[in-house]
Amino acid sequence: MTLECTAERCKAPGWMSSVLKFAGIYNLLFGMWVVGWPGAWFQISGMEQPSYPFLWQCVGMIVGVYGVGYIAASFAPFKHWPIVLVGFLGKIFGPIGFVWAASQGDLPWQAGWMIVFNDLIWLVPFVMILWAAARLGLGSPAVGPPMKLEEAARTFRLSSGETLQEASERDVLAIVFLRHFGCTFTRQLLQNLREMHERAEKEGARLVLVHMLQEGEEVEFVNTDGVSRIADPHCDLYRVFGLGKGGFWELFGPRVWYRGALAFFKGCGVGMLKGDGLQMPGAFVFKDGQILQVQKPETAADLPSVEALFSPSKGA
Repeated sequence: MTLECTAERCKAPGWMSSVLKFAGIYNLLFGMWVVGWPGAWFQISGMEQPSYPFLWQCVGMIVGVYGVGYIAASFAPFKHWPIVLVGFLGKIFGPIGFVWAASQGDLPWQAGWMIVFNDLIWLVPFVMILWAAARLGLGSPAVGPPMKLEEAARTFRLSSGETLQEASERDVLAIVFLRHFGCTFTRQLLQNLREMHERAEKEGARLVLVHMLQEGEEVEFVNTDGVSRIADPHCDLYRVFGLGKGGFWELFGPRVWYRGALAFFKGCGVGMLKGDGLQMPGAFVFKDGQILQVQKPETAADLPSVEALFSPSKGA
């Protein structure tokens, strides 16, 4: 993820800078405490003094270095999100390591007070900073109000050369808006594209895919003859059809992780980000310039179903 920062675009809320400054000061103080009094934590936690205290002092120096990084990142949290990410990962793996060691009897559970102050209390604000940076770096900001449906139908052209309006006057269109081509769920959908195409023909409809690449770039991913495509790199047509950006739960909720794992182990994998990483998908029946049926997913994991699109009673 790269951020094209301007003074206004990458200006983070003040609380983010304050959190990182406090985290930096805490880490520096903790590091000084460990280096200066390496046996203190063991004594407070009721453990034997370490045989090699200098190893624990090295940990203290590493924690202190993290503090310097947090303070540096506090001046531009969005620009320096990798520093926050590294710290966040440490605050995830630290508690996991402690729980494992305590469950094996290698550490007493009462020693976990340090995990609370070093890691757990910082997780939520760090996640919020990373999520805000992700939205800034992955999303394509909307410019102005969306076009009217009539205008968009006359403006956007299918890969066959006809406008969306012309195509809808000739055929019933099953329009499927894709997420970016690196998305596991988009890759899963494309694996079943031929079946979707055949199902649309069975319903007397023409399948049309809308994607976020420049015109012609999608042929690397879409190789089924007879499937029309519409290039919408700025997500203007997505907006016309009422498809917005996903929130945290829509993109990273438990349902998404579960279905993503299933799709991944079925060979769908994950590719490079190609398009707006926050854009949600959807499907529509479109005829004579009018939207007849709508299928909007609750999460990024909900794949469009042509069958359900033409038979709403079966569930969208």
